[in-house]
Amino acid sequence: MDQTPIGSLADFRATLGNAAPPSALSGPLQALWHLEKGEWDAAHALVQDDESRAGAWVHAHVHRIEGDLWNARYWYGRAGRAAGEGDVALEREAIVVALLRD
Repeated sequence: MDQTPIGSLADFRATLGNAAPPSALSGPLQALWHLEKGEWDAAHALVQDDESRAGAWVHAHVHRIEGDLWNARYWYGRAGRAAGEGDVALEREAIVVALLRD
């Protein structure tokens, strides 16, 4: 597994050609990696049982993409975040950047 440190959005994006996400990424960041590749089920599986605020935030984003806005609002609340609005790709980018900083 790739354990290259990922410190920026550019680093994150550079790994998208790989077959699997870098193991150095947290579960929520691995879920975002899968979303970038259009792999909704893999992303959901990674955050479904994640009790962290980061996991809840990504879980909310996953359900927003799915169109399940009621469920998404629930998870945004669990994450302590306002419900996402606007372009989902821009929201996902902002989440990646925020989680890389943490």
